[in-house]
Amino acid sequence: MNKEAYKSDTRYEKVFHNMELLGIVDITTNRQHRNGTVVWRLPIKNNHKPTSLIEVASFSTGYVRNQNSGYSNYQLNKRCQSEPEYFELPNGDYRRFSTRSCVLIPIEIDRLEYLISYCLKNYYIKRANQVVEGKYVSQWYHDWSLERANKSDRVYELESQVNCGDKRIIDLKAKLRKVTSECNTAYDCGLSDGETKANETYSENTGAMARINDMEEKLDAMTEDRDLHVDTIIKLEEKLNDMTEARDYYLNKHHSLENKLEVEETYSKNLEIKLAEAKVRQDVSVIVNGHRYKVL
Repeated sequence: MNKEAYKSDTRYEKVFHNMELLGIVDITTNRQHRNGTVVWRLPIKNNHKPTSLIEVASFSTGYVRNQNSGYSNYQLNKRCQSEPEYFELPNGDYRRFSTRSCVLIPIEIDRLEYLISYCLKNYYIKRANQVVEGKYVSQWYHDWSLERANKSDRVYELESQVNCGDKRIIDLKAKLRKVTSECNTAYDCGLSDGETKANETYSENTGAMARINDMEEKLDAMTEDRDLHVDTIIKLEEKLNDMTEARDYYLNKHHSLENKLEVEETYSKNLEIKLAEAKVRQDVSVIVNGHRYKVL
C-alpha cells in the first residue's frame, strides 16, 4: 500500500498519522497489495531473531498476524468461544464439542485500527525499556544502578581501599610462604652435619627469620585496617538507610498535610457559600399595608 492509499479516507489518514508517530513503516509488496494484504514493520527488535525487526500484517480473510516473532506466524485477533457442534456416538448419544476461535475483522480499515491499538499496547508499552538497538534494562539492574548511584563517594573510596588491602594481604602471604619455604629448606640441609651445622645454618638465616616476623606484623596490621574499613562501610550503610527512612517519613507527613489543607479549603468554601445564601435571605423583604417588612 502506498501513501496515496492512506489519503483516500479520513480514517486511513488517521492510521497513517499514528504510523508516523510510532515509526511504523509500510513494507507491503505489489503482489501483497493485489491480494489485499498490508504488512508493517515496527522499529522494535525481534526477541526470537535479534537481527530483524517485528513485522505484523493484515489479511483480506479477516486475520491480523505477527509475521516473524515465533516459529510460525500467529493470529493477533481476539478469541471467542465457537458455536457448539454435536457428534453422534455409537450408542446413540451425542457429544457436545466447542473450541476457541478468532474473531475475524472483515473490513480493512477496522483491521488496521485494531493493529495500531494492539501494537501500541503489546509492543510499545510492554516493551518500553527496549530500544531499536535491542538494549533492554532489566528491573534488577535498574534497581542496582539506582542504589549504587545513591551511595556516597566516601563509601566507594573505602571499598576501594579494602580491595587494595585484600590484594596487599594476598601478596604478603605469598611472600611469607616463599621465605618460610626457603628457610625450612636451608635448615633441613644443615641437619646432615649435626647440631653445630644446624646452629650455623640457623644463624646465617636470622635475616630471613626477621623478614618473616616483619611480614607477619605487616599482615596483622593490614588485616586490622581491612576490618576497620569494613566496619566503617557498615556504619555508613546503616546511616544511609536511616536517612532514607527519615526522608520517606517526611514525604508521607507532607502528603498528609496537603490532604488536610485540601479538606480545610473545601470546608472554608462551603462556609462561604452558606454565608452568601444567608445574606441573600436577609435582604428579602415584603410590603404589607404600605409598610416594608424584612423576611427572616
